[in-house]
Amino acid sequence: MSAELIVRAAGFAPVKGTRHLSLPSVELDAAGPVGDRAWCFVDVDARQVLRTVQHPSLVPVVTRVVGNGLCVALPSGGSVTASAERSGQTVTCDYWGRSVSLALTDGPHAALVSDHLGKDVRLAAAPRGGVVFAAPVTIVGTASLRELDLLEEAARLRATFVVETEEPWVEDTWLGTSFELGGARVRVGGPVPRCAVIDHHPETGVKDRRVLKELVRRRPTNRAGEPMFGVYAEVVRPGVVEV
Repeated sequence: MSAELIVRAAGFAPVKGTRHLSLPSVELDAAGPVGDRAWCFVDVDARQVLRTVQHPSLVPVVTRVVGNGLCVALPSGGSVTASAERSGQTVTCDYWGRSVSLALTDGPHAALVSDHLGKDVRLAAAPRGGVVFAAPVTIVGTASLRELDLLEEAARLRATFVVETEEPWVEDTWLGTSFELGGARVRVGGPVPRCAVIDHHPETGVKDRRVLKELVRRRPTNRAGEPMFGVYAEVVRPGVVEV
């Protein structure tokens, strides 16, 4: 039987790049967390998916699924809840070296966020895993977070799960290991490379710390110079994971 990981926090963003939500439970199916990054905002003319590291003002935008609609709320207090119906138009974007076809939507969400960002964007529905960098699940340990005084700001890492650990960086030793995670089972893959988005406050999006610099000093880096923190995982057995 697989070892068990105790989950201390769970979450994701329904719209890529927006606020990482803290959730009481996450359903995992074979493709990963159900509802994770189901939509994204797109610069249609540039054929680009908006990413947090390039647009940190997305971070304070809160998105939630409400019934059959999508709620988008701005830090200024403006919000809209409406259906994100597909318009029948598609746009193909390059996402980390691979082409992904996105279905543009109608509705008031795009206008609200365009005003907030100061540029024209469209809300698009993404295929499962279409705007996910690598494996669908990411995991970080509490001991590693404490090493960097990040336990109270774990959302900077935008990990699917924060799990209880006693030894900092023990996640590095988990490659190929399967774990029970609530009602699901996952198998750990490689480490997660980190970018400058972790320097931004997880609620305001303001750059307020130098976490990336500290990680570069203390952690292994890849060929691009990105430090590693946390691990990817694949779903072996679907199930619901509760905090």
